[in-house]
Amino acid sequence: MAFAKRDDRKNTYQLHGPLKKQGYDWWWHSFTGVSERTGKRRSFFVEFFTVNPALGTYRAVLGQDPENKARGLKPSYLMVKAGAWGEDALQLNGFYSWAETNISESPLTVRAGDCLLTENRLKGKVSVSKEQAENPAYMSDAGTMEFDLHIQKIVPYNVGYGTCPLFRKLNAFEMYWHASGIKSEYRGTVILNGETYKVIPSASWGYADKNWGSNFTSPWVWLSSNHLYSRKHHRTLKNSVFDIGGGCPKVFGIPLKRKLLSAFYYEGSEFEFNFSKFWTFTRTKFDCKETEDEIVWHVCQWNLFGKMVTDIRCKKSEMLFINYEDPLGRKRHNRLWNGGNGRGRVRLYRRRFFRDYLVDDILVKHAGCEYGEMDP
Repeated sequence: MAFAKRDDRKNTYQLHGPLKKQGYDWWWHSFTGVSERTGKRRSFFVEFFTVNPALGTYRAVLGQDPENKARGLKPSYLMVKAGAWGEDALQLNGFYSWAETNISESPLTVRAGDCLLTENRLKGKVSVSKEQAENPAYMSDAGTMEFDLHIQKIVPYNVGYGTCPLFRKLNAFEMYWHASGIKSEYRGTVILNGETYKVIPSASWGYADKNWGSNFTSPWVWLSSNHLYSRKHHRTLKNSVFDIGGGCPKVFGIPLKRKLLSAFYYEGSEFEFNFSKFWTFTRTKFDCKETEDEIVWHVCQWNLFGKMVTDIRCKKSEMLFINYEDPLGRKRHNRLWNGGNGRGRVRLYRRRFFRDYLVDDILVKHAGCEYGEMDP
């Protein structure tokens, strides 16, 4: 079954049934721009995060606020998260109440204040004062980021029947994943703390996905890049991208330890390593570790048809701890390393009669990367 199959129904708003009172749904975008002043590249992210719509009031309810905690209030809001990696990495969180938020499912449109998200548009501004940033309820740094971008999604990653209508209706998984554009091109402008960056489609190395559910996974692993160079053929791979995500999925409350979903779209050919497609006999081994200066990922996956060995590293100095609270108002991921400048290597093989044949040995740049485990 092909994974590079677009399905906009899975990219729409998912907080129905029990998830209205205990659920989150977010749309994530990351891309690279070039400073008009210095000519240097910088990687950015923008996320629209929604939580517990049925508990909403005329104001955003921030779960980390001491008064809300004392009253036992769960979070309820739309959060627009925007930021950048590299030196002086930062994340800026702007909050809107459900009274200020309008979401249309078909076609997807999320609108709050000056912020807008559709399948092909990303526009808005997030501004956080120093006083707000000092308040732990905001889970934010101080600063301002304005963005106005057009999106063209080129390669999706549809994980298959695990996100089918029946499993979504049953809320079978604790955390769902759908990637509408693992290879996407962004065009437009970002203004971060007064500095303007141009985002050019051919050098944006963009990515778009979403997660939703009732809680988060632990460990939490994500790796993806479409800035790839073939060591075997000595050329840039212009029609390729890989994406890896997961950690410990839960199905009907049962943890499936150390499972990852992975896909490599290699110059038009598809290689997928998906534990839910049991007939492929996919197996996974992975290790993520923290050194003094870096976060390091090693992932090895194989099945009847192929094998993929991924080694990525990212400097801590260019990463940040990305902040979320779960639908119950708990902030249990406090060392969730998040970056956009990962680099490394992927070796991709075809398998025939249990023998591996090298397809390519690939250098990776500008990899989106994440790793963290929940506090006990």
